Amino acid sequence: MAEPVRMCVGCHERAGKKELIRIVRTPTGEIVADALGKTPGRGAYICRKASCLAKARKSRALERALQVSISEADYEKLAAAVEAADG
Repeated sequence: MAEPVRMCVGCHERAGKKELIRIVRTPTGEIVADALGKTPGRGAYICRKASCLAKARKSRALERALQVSISEADYEKLAAAVEAADG
């Protein structure tokens, strides 16, 4: 069985689900990086590159995908998660 393919909201490239980071808006409204891909809530995928997060932030693509406005503190948490996953 083939691995599911998802699209990065930053660069719009398609990749396997396990190669991307899932960003989730939980039912309580919290924005979290989901390492396991099982957190309940609305999700969007992003590459493991800081440049993709920067593109998604500039174009507000992540906010549109999650249907919520994202605070500066949440973007900082996401940047740390992307940096940890990239390294």
